[in-house]
Amino acid sequence: MPKRIQCAQLQIDEELHALLVDEIAPGTGIDPGAFWQGVADIWSALGPENQRLLAVRESLQAQIDQWHREHKNEVFSAEEYEAFLRAIGYLHPEPDPFTITTENVDPEIAMVAGPQLVVPVMNARYALNAANARWGSLYDALYGTDAIEEAEGAERLGGYNPVRGAKVIAWARDFLDKHFPLATGSHHDASAYSIADGALAVGQATGQQVVGLLDTTQLVGYTGATEVPDSVLLQHNGLHIEIQIDRTHSIGSNDSAGIKDICLESALTTIQDCEDSVAAVDAQDKVAVYRNWLGLMKGDLTDTFSKGGETLIRSLNPDRAFSNPQGTPFTLPGRSLLFVRNVGHLMTNPAILDAEGNQIPEGFMDGLFTTFCALHDLRGEGTLKNSRAGSVYIVKPKMHGPDEVSLTVELFSRIEDLFELPRNTLKAGIMDEERRTTLNLSECIRRASERVVFINTGFLDRTGDEIHTSMEAGAVTAKTTMKTETWINAYEDWNVDVGLACGLHGKAQIGKGMWAMPDLMAEMLAAKIAHPQAGASCAWVPSPTAAALHVTHYHDVSVANIQQELTGRQHRSLGELLTIPLQGRQALSAEEIQLELDNNAQGILGYVVRWVQDGVGCSKVPDIHNVGLMEDRATLRISSQHIANWLHHGVVSERQVREALEHMAAVVDEQNNADPLYHPMTTDLQASLAFQAACELVFAGTAQPSGYTEPVLHAYRLAFKQQSAG
Repeated sequence: MPKRIQCAQLQIDEELHALLVDEIAPGTGIDPGAFWQGVADIWSALGPENQRLLAVRESLQAQIDQWHREHKNEVFSAEEYEAFLRAIGYLHPEPDPFTITTENVDPEIAMVAGPQLVVPVMNARYALNAANARWGSLYDALYGTDAIEEAEGAERLGGYNPVRGAKVIAWARDFLDKHFPLATGSHHDASAYSIADGALAVGQATGQQVVGLLDTTQLVGYTGATEVPDSVLLQHNGLHIEIQIDRTHSIGSNDSAGIKDICLESALTTIQDCEDSVAAVDAQDKVAVYRNWLGLMKGDLTDTFSKGGETLIRSLNPDRAFSNPQGTPFTLPGRSLLFVRNVGHLMTNPAILDAEGNQIPEGFMDGLFTTFCALHDLRGEGTLKNSRAGSVYIVKPKMHGPDEVSLTVELFSRIEDLFELPRNTLKAGIMDEERRTTLNLSECIRRASERVVFINTGFLDRTGDEIHTSMEAGAVTAKTTMKTETWINAYEDWNVDVGLACGLHGKAQIGKGMWAMPDLMAEMLAAKIAHPQAGASCAWVPSPTAAALHVTHYHDVSVANIQQELTGRQHRSLGELLTIPLQGRQALSAEEIQLELDNNAQGILGYVVRWVQDGVGCSKVPDIHNVGLMEDRATLRISSQHIANWLHHGVVSERQVREALEHMAAVVDEQNNADPLYHPMTTDLQASLAFQAACELVFAGTAQPSGYTEPVLHAYRLAFKQQSAG
């Protein structure tokens, strides 16, 4: 049993207590004893409301289940279903028109559209990579991925391939010509870049004439000497690009203009995640989470690792210094603006117990600790600055409807009072990933109208909740075709339209979900432009490289213009949102059903085995076709709920599911056979905690609260840690 410190009638894990006293509190002016008393007071005041709202979730779900059972053999009536949902309080009245009043929002959130990274803050190296992804090499992103085809001698070889390099440079010159056109001529023919009389001068190889930009305002800065600059800084759609020049560089020496790279302002914002992408089940894990977030807020986080036989130290990038066209120095942020995603209202953690031994809600802990850490940024204690507007950006996931948003607002207010922060310092990101939040999105935003800085859509969690909420309605559509369903297309439009109607344009982000295939960048370049075209001011990408490529879409599309065009568009109807995807038995052969089952089973096991055995909450997991997918708990939720639904309605049998899980356990073991620390499941399936966790997620899937995977995962991870320690 871990040692505990008694304070303010709380029983605090010794390691967590030491972190706060020795590392978080110094320099903030906050007395640790006063903090612990604040934790106890917030738990006493808001704990009962948290429990009440969780009970409301269960009560509403039970009533919906019963309604579907009673109407099982009837033709579905959307009107009758909507009336029922209103009668039980699932649907709230639509609020009168309003506009959010959020203030002190950094421009990366309020004004500029661009990619957004989501990264497990528990992993220091990943957290640093993401924070430093504000600027990314276009040359590296193109050269190192399938964004450039490997045909005609352009293969990715061990060393530098000049044929491939030439294709990269041509792609980049096309990008410059498209978004930063010259008055005459082309960047392809550039022989030199310089600054003359506050304007860009570009020598042209053809005839040696010198031309400038068609839009002279796009030049915003440079480094080095005006006659022979080291870089030229341009701006388009609020985003910066830096043409880097070095004729001694291996690439620049062979370039007619001496360009060694084009650096793009890429991941404007990053969500440092304490939730779905981490596996934090006890105080030891939470200490790792909070320590990394503290390092980010103080600006001193580092990570040491080996690469190519060399020991490297990674740290946060400094800001970037330039001179404007008239020669006046200025700086631009060198790092992505950081959000932190706290845990939702459901889970508790054994790190802090009350006097009766009850675990404190993990979401309360996260709000208190991540804000305490952020005081170093707010008060200028750190070496680098995150929010220049003096705000802390907290994404709150998995809230079911307006009352749960109100609980978050009250929690934030009490945290602000504890730390004597101005009201609304803590900004709220509302994740639109539960059906009750979608249907009541306007009222959810209204409840946080002084704090909201972010809403988004999330296909995986939202689909998981769709399946669980309608579990008794019938067999749902195959996961592979779910994106063609009426409800999800209405949901994607609804989120943007409601956000714009509530005044988020120019004040807050409207986001779209993750591109889950980090190795398929050509496909991402072809598909993900749909997100800015839909009016989303940010969209999730799985890596810094993906951010450097996805940002080109925000040069192709002016999201600000799209949002203005969409404002006032007729909203999709509640009837469309309430259309339940019940195509489970229709037009599916036995072979197709088996393929869907195998795909789900393999995905579940591939993720769960790393979660339980290694404590990895997010990683690139090979799917059944060995395509690497970025997986987190949202992926697991949809897959486990999908099998549970088909099992519940007899599309598949229990025996069929067990056989699929056993067969796919062997597949996953084979996919992990190169890992010397891996524990194969098939050695003893009954003894494998990972395999048993996967089985419980499926066979007890209908009983999981809202279909969430956390209770099962946490229990088995704790058991594995205890087993390994003993």
